[in-house]
Amino acid sequence: MRKVFIIGIGAGNPDYITVQAINALNEVDVFFVMDKGREKEDLVRLRKEICKRYIKNKSYRTIEVPDPERDRTASSYESGVKAWHEQRAAIYERLIGQELGEEERGAFLVWGDPSLYDSTLRIIDRIIARGTVAFEYEVVPGISSIQALAARHKIALNRIGQSIHITTGRRISQRLPDDSDDVVVMLDADCSFKNISDPEIDIYWGAYIGTDDEILVSGNLQGRMHDIERIRSEAKGKKGWIMDTYLLRKTTAH
Repeated sequence: MRKVFIIGIGAGNPDYITVQAINALNEVDVFFVMDKGREKEDLVRLRKEICKRYIKNKSYRTIEVPDPERDRTASSYESGVKAWHEQRAAIYERLIGQELGEEERGAFLVWGDPSLYDSTLRIIDRIIARGTVAFEYEVVPGISSIQALAARHKIALNRIGQSIHITTGRRISQRLPDDSDDVVVMLDADCSFKNISDPEIDIYWGAYIGTDDEILVSGNLQGRMHDIERIRSEAKGKKGWIMDTYLLRKTTAH
């Protein structure tokens, strides 16, 4: 039977690849790569570099297909994402059914970890529910940008007896959650931290974590927010894309 690996490849540094991921890479016959356009060609290049570096004595194929654009004018964020996932599901289904032999192994290489703010597993579940192509799959965890952020700033994410809240920029654009003094924020294209006025919050911010282009900034949020916004804008303008993550930490924890 066909088999598909969903492999977490870490937050951008090829050294973040786990031994489990390396073993899985060496079983794969066909890698499916979603091409996000010229601006994000670095993401495709890194995937190819990882394969070249870690796959030994095995021939494999790489199939690149254009990633459909998400409709950002949809009536709601949720409906836009669902429609985008449906488009991706149709592409993945075709790739698995037409490009993968009955006894071959295919793989999707997922930035970070497949279980954290990534759509691949949801799309695979959609395909299986349709029942049009038979395959089994295995999930290989990766080092997330959250783990890499904490390591690069040399901090622990949690404090003794306290919880961690992981959310998105869209969710904190109005207010921070009430139930945590340590909030990790991902997918924040609008620098939503600038809407927070609490003077007793520190920020630990990182972009392109673990790569040669890595940028790290930390300090009091009120004192650093405009610096981060400027640095982020300049970096995105230079590279054409940016991936960043940050921790907001209340300095006077409950």
